[in-house]
Amino acid sequence: MSKKLYVLLSVLLVAAFVLAACGKAAPAPSKTEAPKKPFRIAVVLPSSINDLAFSQSMYQALLAVQKKMGGKDAMQFVYSDGMYKVDDAAAAIRDYASQGYDLVIAHGSQYGSSLQEIAPDFPKTSFAWGTTVDTFGMPNVFAYEAASEEGGYVNGVMAAKLSKSGVLGVIGPIETGDASRYVQGFIAGAKATNPNIKVNVTWTGSFSDVSAAAEAANTHISAGADALTGTAQMVVGAIGVAKEKNVLWFGTQADQSSLAPNIVVANQVYHWEVVLTKMIDLIQHGTLGGQSFTINLKNGGEVIEYNPQYNLPPEVKKAAEDAIKGIEDGSIKIELKK
Repeated sequence: MSKKLYVLLSVLLVAAFVLAACGKAAPAPSKTEAPKKPFRIAVVLPSSINDLAFSQSMYQALLAVQKKMGGKDAMQFVYSDGMYKVDDAAAAIRDYASQGYDLVIAHGSQYGSSLQEIAPDFPKTSFAWGTTVDTFGMPNVFAYEAASEEGGYVNGVMAAKLSKSGVLGVIGPIETGDASRYVQGFIAGAKATNPNIKVNVTWTGSFSDVSAAAEAANTHISAGADALTGTAQMVVGAIGVAKEKNVLWFGTQADQSSLAPNIVVANQVYHWEVVLTKMIDLIQHGTLGGQSFTINLKNGGEVIEYNPQYNLPPEVKKAAEDAIKGIEDGSIKIELKK
């Protein structure tokens, strides 16, 4: 009898354990976050990404931002370069917007009217354009510009210091935007250094006409210029002439030293990543536009890079560094014509 009771109690005990086990809640499945989508940028450029000028400055900035954000998993970008025809650029801008890019950049003042028409059709897409501060009052348009007169001033100081003839030549594209500001700054820096120096300026009427820039460089040299500068992608033509005639060159927008290491003295290099990172942060927090930004020497958006292969006299470099400091602390003020 006791043996049967023992067996019965054992069976009941096992059953109790089974029931207890069945009553336990199954462990909750581990939650895995959905992979974060990369921030996507599309940019339309008026010239090639290796133009050693305006377009290259933006391309290099995008690469820098991509690296800073953690690579292609965090930020991706595509581009259309050589968009010198405004109609083609407008079609590319609209196409990128329709593909749902987070930010579409129209990198050229000539694209403003196109952007003004396209942006209202894509209210959830952010657009940016430069160089300007005009957002058209639209909540999804950013604008950006370069205080290029600052680096222009510094280059002008060095040019005036190095010139033996007392004549400088400037080759500009169209008298607008950062080109106009750069030329004004260069003249101001040269005149502040040597009030008697002569600065001749030629506007070619084109951002991309390399032959016109070369012709202008020859004209300046014939008039006695022993140092030249210029802006826009056309300047490769002028630099070629400067190299041939052994005339000094001062660059802007991108580092142009590789074209003529023996005669390029220094370059004002644009670092658009300073404003790109601000725009990206705003977009990620819900602000799609309505603000404008400026790169300059103080915020690191413009940097004077001396060509290491050119033997710049210490006193000239000191004059340049003093000018940079003066611009940054406000003791040097550059007046621009309106």
